[in-house]
Order: sequence, then C-alpha cells, then structure tokens
Amino acid sequence: MNEKIQRTFVREEAYLKLRDWILEGTFPPGMKLRDKDLAVQLGVSRTPIREALLRLEEEGLVHTKPNRSTLVSSIDFHNAFHLYSIVWTLEPLALSQAFGSITKDHIQVMVEANERFLQKMKARDRLSALAADHDFHSAYVELAQNKELEKIISDIKNKLKRLDLYYFDKIKDAALSYDEHKKIIEALKQKDLTQALHAIEHNWKNSFSRFKI
Repeated sequence: MNEKIQRTFVREEAYLKLRDWILEGTFPPGMKLRDKDLAVQLGVSRTPIREALLRLEEEGLVHTKPNRSTLVSSIDFHNAFHLYSIVWTLEPLALSQAFGSITKDHIQVMVEANERFLQKMKARDRLSALAADHDFHSAYVELAQNKELEKIISDIKNKLKRLDLYYFDKIKDAALSYDEHKKIIEALKQKDLTQALHAIEHNWKNSFSRFKI
C-alpha cells in the first residue's frame, strides 16, 4: 500500500485517502497512526497529514492520547441508532424537496443502482454494494439541491459505511433492502409522495433492525 498523491489539493487528497482507509477497514480500530510514516507513504510533507488527522479527530474517526499518539477510533455499535435515526429523518426531507424535479431518467438511475446493489450483495462484495446503495439514494438527495442537507447526510453515511463494513457478516438479510428500494421506486413512478416518504423511512429503519450484534 504505497499510494503517492498529486500535489494539487494535497491537503484534501491526504484527508480523503486517510478517511477512506479508516472507513473501509484498511486502518482497523486501534491502529496507531504516525504522521511521519503516513507522509512517506503518501509522498507528502507531515503538515497535510497532521491537518488531516485533526479533521478526522473532529469527525470521531481517530483520537489522540495524552502522549500524543493517534489511534483509529473503535467502532461503537451502540451509537448506530442515533446515526440511523438521523438518516431516516433527513432523507425524507431531501426527497420532499426534490420530489417535483424527479423525472423518469432519475428513476431509471435508481432502478439501475438497485439492480447493481443486488448483484453485489449476492457476490458478497459489500464495498461495491454500499456504493450502489449510495448511488440509489443520492439520486434524490442531490436533486434536492440543498448542499447543507446533503453534507449532513453524507457525513452520517460515512460513519454508517464503516459500521456496515465492520459488521458485514453479522447483518441479517441485508439484500432485503433491494425489495424496499423497489417500493420507493414504485411510489415515485406513481407520483405518490406520502408513500415514497414512508418507504424511505421504512428502508432505513429496517436496515438498522437487521444488525444482529
């Protein structure tokens, strides 16, 4: 794992690379992160690494001990309810703001993302399945054109991504989301906002209930 990054936007790229390695489990909980080693690994100075670690600490993905060693934070399953409850509350808001702009093309994007989601779940490719799930929901979240709302949802989903990947083998019947997605799609085809909002909330609540820890 020796990935040099471009000098342009080096701070942002360093942050994104380290964040992705934590979210995807390349850097597991409890791993010690040394800015010197990371700087060599990414081919940058220690300054952008330190800035990235500060951002990651603000997001709760790392924590610094009194002796200044930085560790990847543990995964707190008991915080999952709070994270999921934010998503099942805010995604319906995004859909309600996007509803009047949804076209057949947008719905087709959701259909294709959902089919991809099912295929990747059957292949047990959880990372690709999560990407397909993200594409499905982003079709209407981005269409709301509410950047603040989109950012909040994105930040929460990044934390859920880490949780989902870590507990992948303990999530029961995760592929059931495929059928729940189809209900959202059907409601949008019927232009039934009330049913679509209910289906989105139902999907996220069920996703939480499928954790068997």
